[in-house]
Amino acid sequence: MSHDSTSGNACSGQLLHLLVYPLIGALSFTVLVVTLLGIMCLRKYRSLLRTIRELRGSKLQLDAVPRLEAPITPVRPVPAEGEEQLSPLNPLQQSSTARSSSRKLWKGLQQGSHVTESDLNLLQLIKAGKEGVFYKARMTKGTCKGHTTFTCKISKEGVRSKHVETEVSIMKKLIHHKNILQLLDWNTTDEPYILIMENVSCGTLRTFLQTHKVSLSADPELHSLLTIASYHIALAMQHLRSKLIVHGDLALRNIMVNKFPWEVKVAEFGLARDLTGMVSRRSSRWKSPRQRVPLRWYPPEYFKSNYYGFKGDVWAFGIVLWEIQTFGTMPYPDVEKSDAVVYYICIGHKNTNPEGCRPEILHIMRDCWLDLYSMRPSFTDVVRMLEAIIENDADYVNVESDPLVKDEA
Repeated sequence: MSHDSTSGNACSGQLLHLLVYPLIGALSFTVLVVTLLGIMCLRKYRSLLRTIRELRGSKLQLDAVPRLEAPITPVRPVPAEGEEQLSPLNPLQQSSTARSSSRKLWKGLQQGSHVTESDLNLLQLIKAGKEGVFYKARMTKGTCKGHTTFTCKISKEGVRSKHVETEVSIMKKLIHHKNILQLLDWNTTDEPYILIMENVSCGTLRTFLQTHKVSLSADPELHSLLTIASYHIALAMQHLRSKLIVHGDLALRNIMVNKFPWEVKVAEFGLARDLTGMVSRRSSRWKSPRQRVPLRWYPPEYFKSNYYGFKGDVWAFGIVLWEIQTFGTMPYPDVEKSDAVVYYICIGHKNTNPEGCRPEILHIMRDCWLDLYSMRPSFTDVVRMLEAIIENDADYVNVESDPLVKDEA
């Protein structure tokens, strides 16, 4: 009898153990799941609070921006091709409108409208780009946010809406800078996609220099004028760098002129990238190594390792300086085929020194073309060097033409 009791107790104990362990395991699993769910809910709650704070902060910033109505300018007759007139040039007198024009452009960017090509009266072709065509235009009825005439970019067939939306987001980030072509309105819903930007009176800087080469070459202040234009382009690129944006298509054809040399504006952000969210803000390998790019403006590291960073834009700025000094000549003019251009750049050849180029500009140009990109100057350095040249020019006057200087002999 005692033996049977002992056996029964043992069996009961084993059965109890078999039941306890699964219960403990199930309870532990439940606690783990509840804990994980709690952590996820807490993170979502904190993320929601952060988003709300950012939205409130952006609303306060927008409310703080003064909303000035842009002046409505009368429509001027558009000159035929080749009839463009050169504005008076004075290197020592900066236009006051250059300082205030960008401030009056904006009433605040809101959601893009549904303006279509039929709503536009295209007045004059400015340039045809890889992904879109630029026109001087106006609305068939009314104005665009107070602007009678403006620059519009109409996308070519095959351009994706997502690509244009990226371009819009980058241009919205670059507002309120007088040396960057300002975005007014856009349509990324219906094809062809349309970007509407501020008006420029003289087209691209490349066309302007080619058209007025003779009159500019005869100007005794030519070097100062070209340096001032270069300085304003450098200011725009310094602003892009401060916003962590790589342009990727900096060339003379993508710089617009409103009044030379004080109002030149960097445009065309179809290849630009915003690196704000990237882990490595130095940037940047292209996601698509087969993407069509302007080879003659690209640095050797792009062809060797598919890398294009902020210092790639510095290389391209050196090419722009060369284009300015040669009045819009195509870089590497003696090399015709694309593969030959790539080989030429990769083995270390550079553009020849422009005839008559001042030594200070040539020095900056060569620094921008250093093969080791980490050794190239930043745009802040370039701005500082150009400022020094402009200040030095302002310290000297032509005494022979100064009526205040008299012969005391």
